[in-house]
Amino acid sequence: MLWTRHIKKKVEENRIYIKTVAEVLLLTAMQNLSQRGHLETDTSQNKGNFLEIMELISKHNPLIAKKTKAAGNAKYTSNTIQNEVMECLSEMVREDIIREVKECEYFSVIADETKDLKKTEQLSLVLRYYYNGARASQLDAAGLTQNIIQRLERYGLEYRSNLVGQGYDGASVMAGKCRGVAARIKTEAKHAFYIHCNAHCLNLVIVDAVKAVPEADCFFSLLQKLYVYMSGSYVHQKWITVKKDMYPEAPRELQRLSDTRWACRYSACKTVMDRLPAILRVLHEIDLENSGDRSVEARGLLVQIDLTFIGNLSTFRKILGEIKLLSDVLQSPSLDLAKAVDLIHALQDTLDQYRSESCFDELWQDAMDIAEQCTVASERVKRRVQRESLRLKGYFVDSPIGQHRCKEDDKDKFKREVFYPILDHVHAEMEKRFNKTNCDIMRGIQALNPKSKSFLSEEIVLSLAGLYDCDIEDLEHELYQTRKVFTTFLEPYKEVFHQLFRLCRIALALPVSTYKNHLRTTMTDERLSNIGVLSIERKRARSLSLDDFVTRFATRLSP
Repeated sequence: MLWTRHIKKKVEENRIYIKTVAEVLLLTAMQNLSQRGHLETDTSQNKGNFLEIMELISKHNPLIAKKTKAAGNAKYTSNTIQNEVMECLSEMVREDIIREVKECEYFSVIADETKDLKKTEQLSLVLRYYYNGARASQLDAAGLTQNIIQRLERYGLEYRSNLVGQGYDGASVMAGKCRGVAARIKTEAKHAFYIHCNAHCLNLVIVDAVKAVPEADCFFSLLQKLYVYMSGSYVHQKWITVKKDMYPEAPRELQRLSDTRWACRYSACKTVMDRLPAILRVLHEIDLENSGDRSVEARGLLVQIDLTFIGNLSTFRKILGEIKLLSDVLQSPSLDLAKAVDLIHALQDTLDQYRSESCFDELWQDAMDIAEQCTVASERVKRRVQRESLRLKGYFVDSPIGQHRCKEDDKDKFKREVFYPILDHVHAEMEKRFNKTNCDIMRGIQALNPKSKSFLSEEIVLSLAGLYDCDIEDLEHELYQTRKVFTTFLEPYKEVFHQLFRLCRIALALPVSTYKNHLRTTMTDERLSNIGVLSIERKRARSLSLDDFVTRFATRLSP
């Protein structure tokens, strides 16, 4: 009897101790705190958050103090045990998620791959669904598709009929129309429509349009050179002095260009446009100093700031201003999807209007006024005309030795080579990235929101229903009846309003938009994945039963 009581006491103490270890690991994971220390020896002054918290607890709990001072492997604080504890906890969270996904049926997947500091590709997979991170060894479309499908099958998810959406980045390996991941998965799951983050799409519209127009690409390179040059310590001090002299109001700094948020370049263009006289004055003063490389660079920038540069400034300030307005709407927490679609179409109409002669004449006149104000030359220096050989007089010459006369003025050349190509490429990218299917889905989701003006609009809801093979005839009757029923009571009557309730669950599961830091790059993929689950699913992790965890953990350790 004494021995039995001793064993029971020992078991209870062990359960309390391992629960404490789990609680500390759970706390650090949920709070996104690094757990391991650089040096975890007994003499270290900073053993890392996990061991330091365990030591703090031991000062107030004799049982924990006794266990933490145990010899050998009885401490249960090694990195191996930590990994096993977090794996066990994250499995409990995942199982809870999978149970909910199976109950709700419809879900969508959002996936993205990225390289860590070791250049190892990692694939993150997220499930989105309605309810009351893996390592990528093959980086082609086929390998990533197999990776995603294997994980869905491993968790027993019926993706062929219940996967209703996919959300990835715009890389061709993911979004390629014929052989990309989205296209491959859609052949297996016909309702898995690819939905790219709309705000990101808008960003890529500008990226691709600028890449397609060399003059525009050169313009943004020059804009970045101006920012870098004016940020130098000597030049920046002179820039501050000139700004105070010319503009008494609050100073405005030049904006650094972002490679990922092109809509933000609107402020960069606007600032340069508004402060161009001051910029030119600084460059002229430094040029006159004859102070070596700094003056040479200033002279080079002055040569490049011509009428074409000012025309580009006017063009992109106008176009990016329109795009920034739409971008702000698409990233708003209270996003109205129907309004977003209307704004997308309005932007396309605006681009069409910009293509008129009157709009271009107005823009060019603004550029000429600014050039005159800043004393920028209105024409480029033309090359010397090569004299035609007297022997070829009277003959038609079709070879590189012929004359190269400039028959166009700056205005016509800018319109033909820069302005119209930019408008055409932006318009084409808008049509490609904001296609009819995605717009119908966005409008349909908004029409299922009781706060929307288009709530239960028959035309819009039926368009969405057609994409997911709903019974249109039944749905028409349900829409008529549902308008008479308060929407919050729809779920108790889901058997009566079967098609409409199905459509609502699909709408909530669709991804309308697409965790990791430097310190966590050195850990293993499995540990990172488990920490990610516990951090992101903090609410679930906090509600886990640690008694159930101890039982499961003990089973894992049993031989």
